Amino acid sequence: MNNNVSKGGNSPLSSSEDKGKQGLDYKWIALSNVIIASMMGTINGSITLISLPAIFNGIHIDPLTSFQYLLWILMGYGLVTATLLLSFGRLSDMYGRVKLFKLGFLIFTVGSILLYLTPSTGDAGAIEIILFRIVQAVGSALTMANSSAILTDAFPVSERGKALGINMVALMSGQFVGLLLGGILAVFDWRYVFLVSVPFGILGTVWSTFKLKEVSLRAPKTKLDIWGNLTFVSGITILLLGVTYGLMPYGSDAMGWNNPWVMASMIGGFILLALFPVVESKMENPMFRLDLFKIKMFSYANVAGFLSSLSRGGMMFMLILLLQGIWLPLHGYSYESTPFWAGVYMLPLTLGVIIMGPISGILSDKYGPRWIATIGMVMNTIGFLALAALPYNFNYWELCLTLFFMGLGSGMFGSPNSASIMNSVPPQERGVASGMLTTIMNTAFTASMAIFFTIVIVGITQRFPDAIASSLVNIGAVQLAPVLSNIPPTGALFSAFLGYNPVETILSSVPSAVVSHIPPATLTTLTGTTWFPSTLAEAFMPSLRVSFYIGAFFCGLSAVLSALRGERYIHELEVIKINPDEDKTRE
Repeated sequence: MNNNVSKGGNSPLSSSEDKGKQGLDYKWIALSNVIIASMMGTINGSITLISLPAIFNGIHIDPLTSFQYLLWILMGYGLVTATLLLSFGRLSDMYGRVKLFKLGFLIFTVGSILLYLTPSTGDAGAIEIILFRIVQAVGSALTMANSSAILTDAFPVSERGKALGINMVALMSGQFVGLLLGGILAVFDWRYVFLVSVPFGILGTVWSTFKLKEVSLRAPKTKLDIWGNLTFVSGITILLLGVTYGLMPYGSDAMGWNNPWVMASMIGGFILLALFPVVESKMENPMFRLDLFKIKMFSYANVAGFLSSLSRGGMMFMLILLLQGIWLPLHGYSYESTPFWAGVYMLPLTLGVIIMGPISGILSDKYGPRWIATIGMVMNTIGFLALAALPYNFNYWELCLTLFFMGLGSGMFGSPNSASIMNSVPPQERGVASGMLTTIMNTAFTASMAIFFTIVIVGITQRFPDAIASSLVNIGAVQLAPVLSNIPPTGALFSAFLGYNPVETILSSVPSAVVSHIPPATLTTLTGTTWFPSTLAEAFMPSLRVSFYIGAFFCGLSAVLSALRGERYIHELEVIKINPDEDKTRE
C-alpha cells in the first residue's frame, strides 16, 4: 500500500488514469514554472538591494535626508506580501492554485513595467517607486502563496523534499544573478534594473498558461472569510507600519519609538492580531486553519521556520552594512563600488545553500526531516556565534568559511522543513498551508529586520557622537567636532550602505572659513576610505555582536523544536493507516 502512495502526486492514492492526465513529465513542468517564479522574485529582491545607490542617484534623492524612502523600498514589498499571502492561499484552495499563480506572473510583469517607466524624480519619484513595488508585491504574493502547494500536488511523496530543495537552489541562484545584474545594469541606467524582470514575467505567464494544469483537490466552494481577512490584514498592516516608522527619526530622537502614532499602531496591531485566533475559531471556513496546528509536525515545523527566519532576515542586511560601511572601504574599495562587492563577498552563503538544498531534500525524502533540519539549525547557531567573535577588520577567509558553513546549515534546514509542513496537511488544504508557511516566514523576515535595525541603531546613537569626537581629536580636527558629531547615526549608516561618503556631504555644507583652517593632510584623512569606517566601527560593532547573539538564540530554539517535531508524518500515509476502507473505495 505504501508503494502506491509514494507514486501519487496530488491525492492519497494515484491511479493510472491520473498519470495519464498529468503525463509522466508534468511534475517537471510544474517545477519549471515555480523555478521561474522563484528566480523572478529573488532576482527582483537582490537586484533592487544592490542597485539602490543608482536608483537614488537616478531620482535625485539625498540618502542623508531620505531614510524613510530607503526603508519603504526595502520593507514595503515584504509588508504587502506578508498581509496578502494568507488570503491568496485560501482563495487558491477555493478557486484553483494554477489560476491565481498565472495571475501573479501577469501582475508582477505589469508592476515591473511601471517601475521602468517611473516618470518623476525627487520625493514624487520615490513614492512612485514604492507604489509600483507594491504592485509587484501583489503579483509575487500570488505566486509565493501557491508555489509550495503546486510542487506538493505535482510530485509524489518520495520526491517532494527533492523538488523543494531544487526550488531552494533557484531561490538562492536568483539572489546571485540579481547581485551580478544589479552591479552591471546600474552602471548603464537604473531603469534597466526593473526592466530585467519583464522577460521572466512574460515567459512565466505564457509557460504557465499553456502548460500548467489544475491537478489539485479543490476545497469546497465557500464564502470568503471576510472578518478573518479584515482582522488579520488590518492587524499585521498596522503593526508593521508601526515597526517601520519606529525605525525612523522622530523629532530629536534617532528613532521613532516615542512617537505616539507608532505606539498606538503597535498596540492596535497587537490587539487585532490577538483577536484574530478568536475570530477564526468562530468562522465556519477560516482562512487561517488553526486546527492544522493540532498536527504536531505542522505546528513544530512552522514555529521552527519562524525562528529560523527571525534570525536570518536581519542577519544578511547587517552583514551587508558591515561590509559596505566598514570592511570594504578599509580595504581600499571606493564607496561607489561597495554595494556590488558586498554582494560578491556574500556569495559563500549562497553557495552553501545551493550545494546542500537538493541534498538535504533527497535525504529527508529517504530518512525524514527531523535530524537533518535539527543539525542545520545547530550549524547556524554555531555560525552566529562565530560571526559575533569576528573583529571589524577581519581576514576575509574567516567570514568566507563562516558564511559557507551557515549556508550549508540553512540548506539542510530549509527544504526538509518545508516538505514536512506540506506533507502533513490534507491535499485540499495545501493552498492555505502554503499561504500560512510563507506568511509566517515573510512576517518573521520583516520583524527580524526591525529587531536587528533597532538594536544596531540604538547602539550607534549612544556611541557615535563620542566616537566621532574622539577620532577628530586624534587627527587634529577638533574644530569640526560640533559639526560632524551631529551627523544623524541612521543617515551615516545608510549613506555608507548606499555608496556615499557622508563626511564629504557634510563638509560641503560647512562654511569655507572653517574648512580653510583644516590642514590639507587632515582633510585627505577625513574624506578617505579609512577614517569614517574606523570611527563607525567603534559604535557599530558592539551592537552588531548583540544582534548576532540574539540570532544564535533564535537558531538554538529552532533546533530544539526541530528535534521535538517527531519522526516523519505524511498525511496520505496517515489516512491510509487510520481509514483503509475509505481509501480502498477511492482506489
